[in-house]
Amino acid sequence: MNWLRNFLYGRHGSDALSFALMILFIILSILGQLLRWPVLYFLAYIPLILCFYRMLSRNHERRYRENEAFLKFWRPIGHWFSVRKNRAMDSKTHRYYKCPQCKQTLRVPRGKGKIEISCPKCGKTFVKKT
Repeated sequence: MNWLRNFLYGRHGSDALSFALMILFIILSILGQLLRWPVLYFLAYIPLILCFYRMLSRNHERRYRENEAFLKFWRPIGHWFSVRKNRAMDSKTHRYYKCPQCKQTLRVPRGKGKIEISCPKCGKTFVKKT
């Protein structure tokens, strides 16, 4: 077991990009099996090889830059999904409206009838039914 510890010492390890490459491998391999396209099934191994290459690399600076570039691309997409998930979880207790002036999204409680909503960003007030 000591040889494995010595081998892995100083390696980069996993990060968000490695995790995304692993997910891409799983998706492509499942699609290759379902669609019975052997080419797609074998192309799925490219992200897997890249994932292991990145995890076993000792060039920390370059792997860090690659991961940061990936996260710069992924963060807006992940944020969009996170907002949609939170709205779906809140859908029974709250409603969401956009301010007519500044387009700020406002969350108000459901079941209060007609209420006057004031935007905290621009101060505009408007009436909506909750």
